[in-house]
Amino acid sequence: GAAIMGANNLLAGPEDGIEASPHEIHRGGHGLVSTAMDYYRFSQMLLDGGLANGQRIMSRKTIELMASNHLAPELLPYELAGLPSPGGGYGLGFRVLTDVAQTQLPGSVGSFSWGGAANTTFWIDPQEQLIGILMAQFQPSGHHPVADDFRQLVYAAIND
Repeated sequence: GAAIMGANNLLAGPEDGIEASPHEIHRGGHGLVSTAMDYYRFSQMLLDGGLANGQRIMSRKTIELMASNHLAPELLPYELAGLPSPGGGYGLGFRVLTDVAQTQLPGSVGSFSWGGAANTTFWIDPQEQLIGILMAQFQPSGHHPVADDFRQLVYAAIND
């Protein structure tokens, strides 16, 4: 895909949208459109063990499997897209926090997360019953530590 630049060198908004061109390789994020509220509902379903509004969407055991590290210790720390991930492993669709001290970020062992383009990220911390969602929408993703700053501020607000 390619970004379309609008006024003031900002990405064009949906009102300036263009028809999506077909992709030869189908992968996550190509044409995926949703809202922050939908992402929250999805995250809440994961946090609730597969239940959404009292309806079973996924098995609790499937979520446990997805949110468990499946990489052998000799493969860690694993670099994904050139970014090291100390203190974490990977499950089936998530990065999984395995060692808080190594990450140098707040959280709980067993938290799971994923990040995307344009400084989007989410995490679920079952121990704290916490969901964090950031949809910043600016590039380059690694230029500002906005996701790390957001995470630190969220955990700093826990006052029990």
